[in-house]
Amino acid sequence: MTGGTPAYAAHAVALCAGSAVWLAMVREPGTRRARVLFVDSLPQPRRAWPRLARARERVSETAQERREWWCVPAGVLLAVLGNSVLPLLAAAVAVPSIRRWLRRRAGARDAERATTAVAALCGAVVGELRAGREPGQALLVALREGLAGDASSTAAGGLLGEAESAVLAAARFGGDVPTALRQAAEGPGLGGLAGMAACWRVAVDGGAGLAAGLERLEAALREERRRREELRAQLAGAWSTVVVLALLPVAGLGLGAALGADPLRVLLHTPGGLACLALGVVLEASGLFWACRIMRRGEAA
Repeated sequence: MTGGTPAYAAHAVALCAGSAVWLAMVREPGTRRARVLFVDSLPQPRRAWPRLARARERVSETAQERREWWCVPAGVLLAVLGNSVLPLLAAAVAVPSIRRWLRRRAGARDAERATTAVAALCGAVVGELRAGREPGQALLVALREGLAGDASSTAAGGLLGEAESAVLAAARFGGDVPTALRQAAEGPGLGGLAGMAACWRVAVDGGAGLAAGLERLEAALREERRRREELRAQLAGAWSTVVVLALLPVAGLGLGAALGADPLRVLLHTPGGLACLALGVVLEASGLFWACRIMRRGEAA
């Protein structure tokens, strides 16, 4: 049992480091607001270590913005435990891939918020039209006031992107609003603006009711969002299975270290271990890629 003591200590250090990283990343959204309301409002003499608190805030924000760099401390820890430089090299190689993956996730979340904001824009324009405003004025008011105060959607400045100024100018000065909306619809998650442009064009050219068309468009967008959420909920179990299967090799390494087998030394310092490590990495990456591809196809369908 004395040979297993260093392994237990190493795993305890790794567990503490992982817990610290998780606590630094997963923070409650109300923590900062509570600090602003109840801590920052105190008189300056009663606040303890204000510079340390500000430095901690900056470090936390940087850690959340650069989450891919947490691979480097993990690689350093494994390199120290395994007495090899290979984990550090693997961590350095993994940083760009994890950065791209995080950016794709952020882009998907932004597109989801933009889709919700388009539906909210349609509802806001319908409300302004029902109140008796002209279409251009209704769109202008909805962009300036309706979405700016809606916490569940993107603000007006981030909804239309680069084409926002053209849409606002067309709505204010009687320009070609459908064309401006169609150009704005090229952004991610803003495809509903193309339907809004079509409703606008039909209402102007054919005399149809714009409010009725926008109501149907809003209902269609919200129904599409509801279907996506239902599909995501149905696939949550499958995603959990993929994650568990991906973490099984790590659990195997931990179990081997707990039994005193020292798997890191075998994998990183013996020819057979290096061959098994390379084969395992290839199989793990291939399995994750194939499983994620199947899941994404299911979500796209």
